[in-house]
Amino acid sequence: MALGLGLSGAAWSQAPSKADMQRGAEIMQKQMSMMTPELVEKAKALSPEIKQFLVKIALKHSRHSETLTLRQVMAEILADYQTIVAAIATDNGELASEAARRMANHRLPRGGMLPYLPLEKITNKDLSILPAMENIIEVGAVRLAEAAEKGDMGAAAQELGAITGGCVTCHAHFRGQPGTSARLKK
Repeated sequence: MALGLGLSGAAWSQAPSKADMQRGAEIMQKQMSMMTPELVEKAKALSPEIKQFLVKIALKHSRHSETLTLRQVMAEILADYQTIVAAIATDNGELASEAARRMANHRLPRGGMLPYLPLEKITNKDLSILPAMENIIEVGAVRLAEAAEKGDMGAAAQELGAITGGCVTCHAHFRGQPGTSARLKK
């Protein structure tokens, strides 16, 4: 299973250690064991680059939930986002930094991210936006934390603006408008 997920290659900024490769294989195998056969087939058909990116994210995040759904994880991220906004507005760099670091290392939901995406979006084309979104949101959150620690609320606010744009772009791509119903006439 792990070899089918392509644990080596260009998606890594540095060559992963054997221990990382083993841990990544274990995480991916566990996630795949929770997926329906239809989703497993879609996941196996992804390009090595996308698979490598998914492994990289699984390894990067130290907090993996056994019970939380993606919606619940997003609620936690929203709480951190709102804390960042309040902290920037009140010139509280410590609070902004702490919340931004939590956002950057948010929990991963039970089974990873793929089970919560529309099945038709589990394609190389649709998932190819994930590395850019990770850079804008998670790496941006670390930059925001660093700016806030230095007391540079202007730079922190600029990072927050970029993060907001990344969130909106990703949600528009994968989620669509929340609360709509296919059972209503258009």
